[in-house]
Amino acid sequence: MQNHANHEALPPKTCSIERLVTLPEDVEKVLAGRKTATRRNGRYADVGEVMTLKGRDFVVEQVYSQTLGDLTEEQAQQEGYNSLEEYKQSILSIHPGMRWVPAMRVWVHEFNPVQK
Repeated sequence: MQNHANHEALPPKTCSIERLVTLPEDVEKVLAGRKTATRRNGRYADVGEVMTLKGRDFVVEQVYSQTLGDLTEEQAQQEGYNSLEEYKQSILSIHPGMRWVPAMRVWVHEFNPVQK
């Protein structure tokens, strides 16, 4: 868990948390517990913010920057994919014309269900 000082050092959000997970298949992966992270080209949430999907709440636990080249097999599985290659092919199919550039920086948003 990041401390508050690190949290303040993050740049401003570029989008709202409502846009963090929008693809229907990704929503289903989150609801099924198979997706606990999402990567975006901007910062969509602050630590502690809550995302609501189909009436269920998920709290953002961590937000940090990472390069695509640093992405691990385990992190691809957190994204809801069986392998890094499967994740890579999915991202490229969602964004036609995009190239997989290992040096490209993305924002990682890790989240968990809110415990009632």
